[in-house]
Parts: sequence; structure tokens; C-alpha cells
Amino acid sequence: MFTFMSMPPFSTLDGQVAEIVARYPVSKRSAAMPVLHLIQETYGFISGESIEWAANKLELQPINLLELVTFYPMYRQKPVGKYHIKLCRTLSCALNGGEALCEHVLKKLNVKLNETTPDGRFTVSHVECIASCGTAPVAQVNEDFHEGLTPQKMDELIAKSV
Repeated sequence: MFTFMSMPPFSTLDGQVAEIVARYPVSKRSAAMPVLHLIQETYGFISGESIEWAANKLELQPINLLELVTFYPMYRQKPVGKYHIKLCRTLSCALNGGEALCEHVLKKLNVKLNETTPDGRFTVSHVECIASCGTAPVAQVNEDFHEGLTPQKMDELIAKSV
């Protein structure tokens, strides 16, 4: 089983959070999403501890941030692998082989949806529309966009990441 690096103290983000909050002089609450993005970009996910820390900085209750983290799918509450494979699951992708592609990837990596491989390299998840219906099925590997995917093309992407 893999382990993730220990996280540096959240206080290392104090300066950046202060800069973000300064952009919203009327209400610190307005800085909530940018602060959550900063936490996720820094640590890879948003932990309960980081929610409490950010809520304190923004003078909010932790539930106010937890509502955002659980509502918006771009926020992660647990670590993902080095390569996060995000497969589109909307209608155009489903009609063009997206479901079979997902099954292929899960079988190849021997994981279930939203699980990470034991070596920590890959996490596979569904996402809503990536806005490329004409080239479906599509996916993102981390932030790299891939379209017109087939099982063979996915095998090549996975092989490049090993």
C-alpha cells in the first residue's frame, strides 16, 4: 500500500490566503472557493482539517465550506493517484463507447471507480461533460485532454504514464 507525503502546516498558506481575501473586501465568504482551490492545488485534496483551518481564516463555520466541497465535483476529499484519469460519462460519450472504455480502464488497472491503484499511480473517476461531444469519448489525464478514445488509445496513455 502506498502512503502520501505528510502535509506541511496550513500556516504556510497564510500569505496567499491573505492576498485572496484582500480581493473580496466586502465579504471574506466570497474568497471561499479560491481558498479551497489553493488548498487542493497545494495538498492534492481538501481534508477535514484543512476545511476547519480555512473556515477559521474566512470567519465561517466549517459546514459552510464542506457544503462547497461536497457540492462541486472539482473538489476532492481524498488523495488521488499521480495520474488522475477522468472519464466523461455524459450522453455523447456514453453513446460513443464511453461506458465500455471505462470498464476497460478499470479492468486494466484492476481498480473500481474512484479508487487508486495500490502503487498510488492511477485513480479513475467519472466527470460530467468535458465539452467535446463531437469527439467522444473523451477524458482527461490530470489536466491533459484526450479525445476520440478507444481502449487501445487508453492503453497507450496508461503505458506512457508507467
